[in-house]
Amino acid sequence: MGTSLRIFLVNDDDSVQSLPFACYERLIRHDPKESLPQYAGKRVRHAMVVVDLINRVPTDILRTEHSFLSFDSEGRLDPGEKEKQLMLGLDTVPPLLASEDESEIIDARYRFAKKRYDNEYRWTPSQEIVKAIVSAIFGRD
Repeated sequence: MGTSLRIFLVNDDDSVQSLPFACYERLIRHDPKESLPQYAGKRVRHAMVVVDLINRVPTDILRTEHSFLSFDSEGRLDPGEKEKQLMLGLDTVPPLLASEDESEIIDARYRFAKKRYDNEYRWTPSQEIVKAIVSAIFGRD
């Protein structure tokens, strides 16, 4: 038993393209030798799928995450956009300690930040995209 992480890019026409994990890692690490020129200057939907394996064969999808990758003019991941995403992500964390202020004002900034984060950096796949991903993982419809 084990797990595997599968990465898929979703094109403008909703077609799904598998991205090798090694390539994804190099993009994330900003390896100067790794780029995807076909996505230069684009914001691309992507899906990260955690798959349960038995004897290296996928048996179940454990978790999925749907977000965006922003590419610069050379087809490399845009570090500025990733930084913006991380900063907004930090704003979604609720305060750990309650304010000592006795007022009846509720600090809901993190809730609004979460809504904004979800609006800007998450997407929901259509049934056709889900079917294409499942087919790519399991080799069936």
